[in-house]
Amino acid sequence: MKKRNLIVFYSCLLIFVYSILACGKLHKESKPITNNDKILSYAVDIKKQSLNFYLKNKEDSNYLSFAALKQDFEKQGKHMNFAMNGGMFKKDFSPQGLYIEDGSILSPIDTFKTKAGNFYLQPNGIFYISKDDEAFVVSTKNFEENNNIKHATQSGPLLLIDGNYHPAFREGSSNLHIRNGVGILPDGKLLFAMSNSKINFYDFATFFKENGCKNALYLDGFVSRTYLPSKGFHDLDGNFGVIIAEDSNTNN
Repeated sequence: MKKRNLIVFYSCLLIFVYSILACGKLHKESKPITNNDKILSYAVDIKKQSLNFYLKNKEDSNYLSFAALKQDFEKQGKHMNFAMNGGMFKKDFSPQGLYIEDGSILSPIDTFKTKAGNFYLQPNGIFYISKDDEAFVVSTKNFEENNNIKHATQSGPLLLIDGNYHPAFREGSSNLHIRNGVGILPDGKLLFAMSNSKINFYDFATFFKENGCKNALYLDGFVSRTYLPSKGFHDLDGNFGVIIAEDSNTNN
């Protein structure tokens, strides 16, 4: 009888400990975004929200601005909730590096390592979303093309790599610019962020790190724009390539 009681006791204890750990994990995953007056941020649950990448309209012309994309949405009975420029681009506004939209490769991966500029600050990386609505930020070196990719954009440098800062970043750096990027939160949601004022790479990466992101990617710099009316940002201008935007049906 004693042995049986001990088994029951330890079984209950294990269940209790597991419950505590599970609650702790849930609490960690549900942690609200850290407020930062210098950084505008927006979290997206891609399993529940409609987030897509855009480059050209049906006439095969680049959208270039949020205004043009918003107008297109409205014609389709959609409301644009959020938009952000989604990566670097060439002089003709075509994407620099890999760009996949709705499963189609519209620009090939760029594996050059010795060119100058932020894009080539190694390791650089790729942000992509699978057709199963899972998001990933990986280094260009570790990226593997497959038929399950819905959207992808390449940029650089990586801000965080498995929880660590990019090796080229220095705390207190005087290399200050407006910057925007994206990271993966512990619960799988996406964290988009843009600095309201000039910021160095280290401090910008710190924002993602403080919010639990293990991997994050820099998207672009001085051209960065964010349309987020829910937080009072109504910028509709722009002159860039890829746009990442979230929409909803106006009837909802």
